[in-house]
Amino acid sequence: MTPRMFYTLARVLAALTVIPFHEAGHALAVWLLGDPTAKRNHRLSLNPLRHIDWIGLAAMVLTGVGWAKPVPVNPSYFKHPKRGMAITALAGPVSNLLLALWLLLGARLMYTRALTTGDINETLFEFMVSTALLSIGLGVFNLIPIPPLDGSKVLAVLLPERAYRWLMRYERFGIFALWLLVALGVGGRYMSLAIRWVYTLFCRIVGF
Repeated sequence: MTPRMFYTLARVLAALTVIPFHEAGHALAVWLLGDPTAKRNHRLSLNPLRHIDWIGLAAMVLTGVGWAKPVPVNPSYFKHPKRGMAITALAGPVSNLLLALWLLLGARLMYTRALTTGDINETLFEFMVSTALLSIGLGVFNLIPIPPLDGSKVLAVLLPERAYRWLMRYERFGIFALWLLVALGVGGRYMSLAIRWVYTLFCRIVGF
């Protein structure tokens, strides 16, 4: 296997790890808030096949920006629909950040053990660190307050009802704005800085 093939395979495996955590986080929040829709549709699962959109997976592997099948939500089950949608939206990025923290902790334990034994599985170590970075990237990216990203639904809690309805009315056009920003490289530097800051913070937390 060539280095390029190995890198691509590792990237695919990383994406198949971080995407299900993100979507299952949404599904768990939906279920805990009283909406059984996601569970009925078998989305309360870490099985990648329940969540993967194959074009979105390819986009994530190639560009670092991708998508999955949307988790079905029926806000009528929520006592406070707008707040419930915000909590549901936030659960995805939070799941990714928790996954990244767990992976970095695992990598730190491997490193500590290697100081004693002199032996470390470098492939597994690098996979855990790179997957943590991808998970942080997915979490941070989704916090951008542009529809249809999760951040727009979190922002909606702070908006007046009229502004919220306006935002949701144009949600379907947000994806084109996002792809344009990605294609032009606009905001890439700030995204990289945010990801690096979270990564550095998590490394300090786990003791790297």
